[in-house]
Amino acid sequence: MELKNKLTEKKAQNYIIYNYGYLKHDIKALVKTSRQMAKKYNCTALDMFFLSTENKPINKLYTHSYGFNTSAGLHIMEEFEHEYYNNLNK
Repeated sequence: MELKNKLTEKKAQNYIIYNYGYLKHDIKALVKTSRQMAKKYNCTALDMFFLSTENKPINKLYTHSYGFNTSAGLHIMEEFEHEYYNNLNK
């Protein structure tokens, strides 16, 4: 299953269940955080979603180099995690 164009809670939930079999985290907080971080870093919410769930690189943000996380990528991931937990409490 592939996500195209727009990230919605239903599409994200179906994608995770299809690929991983179960949903471990709060999907609303995950999608909300993906959208917030995408707006902050000027990329798509899908880019942030795939970075957080599958560690896929975002080339224009230089999140990976030779398949490994860069310091910028690690910073974005840590910030994503912090925002995700903030969104859980709202």
